[in-house]
Amino acid sequence: MDYSALSARIGSLCAGEEDTVALMATLVCEVHHSDDRFDWTGFYRVVSEGVLKIGPYQGGHGCLVIPFDRGVCGACARSGEAQIVEDVERFAGHIACSSSTRSELVLPVRNAQGDLIGVFDIDSDRAAAFTAEDATALQDILDRVFASTAAPCYPRGHE
Repeated sequence: MDYSALSARIGSLCAGEEDTVALMATLVCEVHHSDDRFDWTGFYRVVSEGVLKIGPYQGGHGCLVIPFDRGVCGACARSGEAQIVEDVERFAGHIACSSSTRSELVLPVRNAQGDLIGVFDIDSDRAAAFTAEDATALQDILDRVFASTAAPCYPRGHE
């Protein structure tokens, strides 16, 4: 995977944009089509305290709502750390949005203030499809793209 070229493409496409959803839609499209390991690629946005809702994605239908206390996405949202799951069947509390998913990579997405605004989820139909290199390179892309966003995904006081 040529993460340098992917990063350059995404950087060029997202230059000057500050709208969170527009950035998510552009990034997810580029990442999803960059590697045949990626069967489902998308964002889950923080919409209220402890709740993620589906955002822009590519692939089959995803789960609509994921609480922070469930699944790989929830584990990422709770810990703020990358989750690399080689075998989803061995992950306690895994939410099976698709029966074909075998492995998963989930990364935190933060705005300019460092607030968690969502998670970036990639599912693969292959076991052990993701590496620490994937996590590091994709996290770097996410950090650069969303560094320009100031507001959280949901307005405070409307939770």
